[in-house]
Amino acid sequence: MKLAAVLCASVALPMTAVAQGVELEVTHWWTSGGEAAAVAEFAKAFNATGNTWVDGAIAGSGDVARPIIISRILGGNPMGATQLNPGKDADDLIAAGLMQDLTELATKEDWANILRPKSQLESCTKDGKVYCVPVNLHSGQWMWTNRKVYEDLGIAPPQNWAEMVAAAPKLKEAGIIPLSLAEGWPIGLLTEDLIVAIAGVDNYVAVYQDRNMQIARGPEFAAVFKAIDEARQIIDPKTVVPQWNDAVALVIQGKAGANVMGDWAGGEFAVAGLVAGKDFDCLPGLGVEPVLGTGGDVFYFPKSDDPEVTKAQMTLASTMVTKEVQVAFNLKKGSLPMRADVDLSAANDCMKKGLEILDRGTKVFPNNSQMLDRDSLNQINDVMKEFFSDLSITPEQAQEQFAAIIEAAPK
Repeated sequence: MKLAAVLCASVALPMTAVAQGVELEVTHWWTSGGEAAAVAEFAKAFNATGNTWVDGAIAGSGDVARPIIISRILGGNPMGATQLNPGKDADDLIAAGLMQDLTELATKEDWANILRPKSQLESCTKDGKVYCVPVNLHSGQWMWTNRKVYEDLGIAPPQNWAEMVAAAPKLKEAGIIPLSLAEGWPIGLLTEDLIVAIAGVDNYVAVYQDRNMQIARGPEFAAVFKAIDEARQIIDPKTVVPQWNDAVALVIQGKAGANVMGDWAGGEFAVAGLVAGKDFDCLPGLGVEPVLGTGGDVFYFPKSDDPEVTKAQMTLASTMVTKEVQVAFNLKKGSLPMRADVDLSAANDCMKKGLEILDRGTKVFPNNSQMLDRDSLNQINDVMKEFFSDLSITPEQAQEQFAAIIEAAPK
């Protein structure tokens, strides 16, 4: 359907306005144990306003959900609200006039001053108008280790990437997976985390954002691809699992020593009843240098011609950034709250580490989707998946394939 036709069409939203409130369908891809517990906090808070959260969970990852979400909106069958990531994913929908303008609400509630870091709200802002509400700060640069696995083998739990690699042979001898891994996007995440850890934040941004090809093809990134080669050498392809939470579960169960995953893995450890700093370690920047990427989740609200629906959408947007909801949601999600003025007395060891980095602000950098278009990111993931599955591809060849994608990416 042509965008112009969509704009002119009368939109029939899958929700019902009734005297006691509005039923609002909310789509997202939070389906693991920790994620489900977190999203339930949003639903509970919204239901308390007299409206009704109609859960529209989409099984799989964001890579599965995003095309479905965008297709529905373009096709004239939008939801009431939807999760997306900060970045460029909704640019075409905004340009087509299909998304609600939240500027008035954002100004009234002073989002520009109460939400941090500023990059998150900036990612929601187009041509001076706010189109989404940031609900958390997610960083992907963490390594998670099971202390008991190492201690039972007489090994000190690793505190960085190099120590994990060094311990791998002893874990393999004991029949334990040294580094668990899931198919698909987690391979790309591991790649980027090693770029940040080995080449450094400045070089990562210089390549992804500034398209510095001298660095992309230089010794800094050659060291990264050598580290990725080490990773694929210690990972048995037969142990690669379908989903990210399956890989995290292997660490929780003591079947694997470590996993590289974003801070959302913390929610899985919490659901399992494990205690950070006692049962497991969470190492930002893979333990090499504590850093935080400004990833996260935002919610957009497709336009409706029903004023009651629009009112409910604004209520949900406002509810998501209240102090109480920010604490309740993020403690279960494993992410950091968008507000600095909340009570975090219940924060665990991992959240405290993240907050300390955020408070310093010296090693906080843009998320990949804030620097590169989605197609280029998918191409990089494809290259890395092939690199992991085909040991005949040399690190030098993989580095050149990576660099060629960066060079061709639109600015």
